[in-house]
Amino acid sequence: MINQARPEKVTVLGAGSWGTALANVLIENGHDVLLWTRSSDQAQEINQKKTNHHYLKDTHLPDSIRATSDLIEAVGHSDILLFVVPTSAIRPVAQEVAGLVTKEVTIIHAAKGLEGGSYLRISQILDQELPADLVKGIVALSGPSHAEEVVKHDLTSITAASENPDQARFTQKLFINDYFRVYTNPDIIGVEIGAALKNIIALGSGIIDGYGYGDNARAGLITRGLAEISRLGQAIGAQALTFIGLSGVGDLIVTCSSPHSRNYQAGRLLGQGQDLESALDSIGMVVEGVYTTQAAYDLSQKMGIEMPITEAIYQILYDDLSVGQAITSLMNRRGKSEA
Repeated sequence: MINQARPEKVTVLGAGSWGTALANVLIENGHDVLLWTRSSDQAQEINQKKTNHHYLKDTHLPDSIRATSDLIEAVGHSDILLFVVPTSAIRPVAQEVAGLVTKEVTIIHAAKGLEGGSYLRISQILDQELPADLVKGIVALSGPSHAEEVVKHDLTSITAASENPDQARFTQKLFINDYFRVYTNPDIIGVEIGAALKNIIALGSGIIDGYGYGDNARAGLITRGLAEISRLGQAIGAQALTFIGLSGVGDLIVTCSSPHSRNYQAGRLLGQGQDLESALDSIGMVVEGVYTTQAAYDLSQKMGIEMPITEAIYQILYDDLSVGQAITSLMNRRGKSEA
């Protein structure tokens, strides 16, 4: 399928691996893209060498890609703002952007996490910080997608979720092409919860792999992890069917065993005996699941939602519980019905 969207100007806020990969898709679809980074050195590398070596090694970016470290220039470039910064940076970046927006904008985000302390989803943070009278809609772009594969044109299918169906369809047209398929979904709560919490289960998948267990253990963890994600999601208003879609089980599949998954790889190092600080240093990039685990655990405790896998991973990360003790505790829980 050839992209049918008319050419648009798009600003991508965040020049990590995923932001760069999405900018690449947009450029190949004929859009005028400006990529923003806080690092002037990174912007210079992208502009002059057409590479982003720290995040996407051995990838040559399109000749037409442009980057800037000037947020005023970035926001002024377009009326489509795509946030692809870590969860912890969403609020401060949105606060800066809010003071620079002077026209109606479409807001898209491709971040995956919950804010610590507030437990808010990304769209809720953006809704709080950006001027409501100038925001046409907020769309979450999520699903099973590794940046390293997208830039190689591996077949990828994801979801554009929004309470505003017109904005979801607009985002779909913006991105869809013959290797990057986009579906729409009105359940932005479920899509964002699935996107955030799958990183917790990916940590667990890596932990049991690093500890020496095999496919049986991973399959059980992923399946029961999905049950936890769905349980919490439905308690805050998500639709159950969303969790068997691309942003639920789809994202779990791709994140829980791939060498491209930072969360899986960090978990694997933990399972092999490294402490959290050493594991994160080895990864060298943000591992969202570490921070989402704390937010999800706190939220589940506050709401009285049973999430034993999340609790066990929280205890490994923050209470110095050994992996062996955590596994024994999970496996020896009282017997119950799968339903």
